[in-house]
Amino acid sequence: MLELLLVVPEALVEPVSDALMDELEALSVSVEDADADTALEQALFGEPGMPAPRGGWQRSVVKALFEREETATEAATLLLAQEWAQDVHVQSLQAVPDQDWVRLTQSQFAPVPITPDFWIVPSWHEPPAQATTLIRLDPGLAFGTGTHPTTRMCLRWTAQHAAPWPRVLDYGCGSGILAIGAALHGAQQVDAVDIDPAAVVSTKANASANSVTVNAGLPEAASGEYELVLANILATPLKLLAPLLCGHVRPGGHLVLAGILERQADELKEAYAPWCALEVSDTEDGWILMTAQRRV
Repeated sequence: MLELLLVVPEALVEPVSDALMDELEALSVSVEDADADTALEQALFGEPGMPAPRGGWQRSVVKALFEREETATEAATLLLAQEWAQDVHVQSLQAVPDQDWVRLTQSQFAPVPITPDFWIVPSWHEPPAQATTLIRLDPGLAFGTGTHPTTRMCLRWTAQHAAPWPRVLDYGCGSGILAIGAALHGAQQVDAVDIDPAAVVSTKANASANSVTVNAGLPEAASGEYELVLANILATPLKLLAPLLCGHVRPGGHLVLAGILERQADELKEAYAPWCALEVSDTEDGWILMTAQRRV
């Protein structure tokens, strides 16, 4: 394996990265601060769980991994020949030790506890002895592997309030993890919807892998009222979706919302006040879970 290191100005980080991945056969691309560990180092922070506010630093090092030296050399030559890339410079081209990349990637994802007996377990791990209920889920294209606090809080609420819900809706299902969790904790019918077709495909595959039935589709597939509505999205879309989500909650049913920062609690309470009284029912790492029961 060969690693090509390029020094790239901030404005060119995205086009250089796209060119390396889409046209120049790089196996992977990563971006680091070229001035890291110096007096010129810059912090680049975003909201928890969200992308950084900029695509790179004022001076970034773009690292591209290639299988062969000739492919890496050709990529550098073609890239630097572009008129728009005149401010891009090669820092080095160096060999990297051969590694079992699959095993290395898998080692980063360990079983995740939701409650003492409810766990999320990647397919390559043996379940912990105490796991009486588990979701088999591998990292993929859709959001929701159980590593994020918002996902864990939603699953924890579902496990702690397990009931034979006749109908459950997972709105913005991502990987389908919340829908699967509901199915494992008593839901009789589970609908899961998302605006991303890839999430629908992921949800169907993950539900099948966990031997549960989930009806996955685009948002228009959600219909009628549900005893439980789950939505792990972000605060802004949750505010816009307030009338729609509340309209799907059956009188006496529960609404469970996540993707909300602690400082956004009052905004959500105000947005949902015409239909229900949201309260904070869990908190973790700066994120909160807000729940409500629709008035009968």
